[in-house]
Amino acid sequence: MDEKTTGIVSYLTWVGLLIAYIVRKEKTEYTNFHIRQSLGIMLTSFAVGLIVYLMAAVIGDIGGLIGWALYVLVIIMWIIGFIGAVQGEKKLVPFLGDKFQEWFKSI
Repeated sequence: MDEKTTGIVSYLTWVGLLIAYIVRKEKTEYTNFHIRQSLGIMLTSFAVGLIVYLMAAVIGDIGGLIGWALYVLVIIMWIIGFIGAVQGEKKLVPFLGDKFQEWFKSI
């Protein structure tokens, strides 16, 4: 796969992220950038799910509403990252994109 395709595949579920990580021919900054962004988005989605579950158990329906808003933010992050990969650009996702690059710099 070329760099652009690897970047796009990294946003397609956990399986796509794993495939992109394994099949990248060389560790280019472009592929590493999108793998880091995708990993961060997926881990954020998992954390939001856990938070929503706990909030719903404690505060009920309000927790569900807050969770819905958090999921919308995660979806926005994913869309921006995916569009950046499709366009061949390195666009940081909003809110945590720079942190993802910092936290996962060993990738």
